[in-house]
Amino acid sequence: MFRVGDMIAHPMHGAGIIDSIEERKINGCTRQYYILKMPAGGMVVMIPTESSEAIGVRPIVDSAAAESLLNSISKIEADMTSNWNRRYRENMQRLKSGDLLEVARVVKGLMARDVEKGLSTGERKMLHSAKQILISEIVLSQQSSYEEVEMRINKVLV
Repeated sequence: MFRVGDMIAHPMHGAGIIDSIEERKINGCTRQYYILKMPAGGMVVMIPTESSEAIGVRPIVDSAAAESLLNSISKIEADMTSNWNRRYRENMQRLKSGDLLEVARVVKGLMARDVEKGLSTGERKMLHSAKQILISEIVLSQQSSYEEVEMRINKVLV
């Protein structure tokens, strides 16, 4: 169980800091929720405490692991199928895994595809979401600014 002040990563929303743990009644069911404040955009996410592990919530990576990931992004293999539907499903699975390396693979693959052929609206949204997830965790683990991390990622991928 996490505590107030812990930095955690949600597979589909990115990393944030637990602001509080509250009991809420939703649809007639009372549960405890982590109230997760996201550093970028000020979004707040409520995560049921009892299902957080099943969802894939985990502590953020440490600073050394984040740095290692940033240094290895250029070497990541990001081969993607040409079938849009299959590519979208594969990328969604990678995002849901919560693995930062898989998220980086999605970002790299979609950015390369965007340069080559352009992206559909759905894939453009997915790229934006994947970048948010990747950047938010690195920002918290390295205590950097959002802009600085985004610039570093863009530099190694372009």
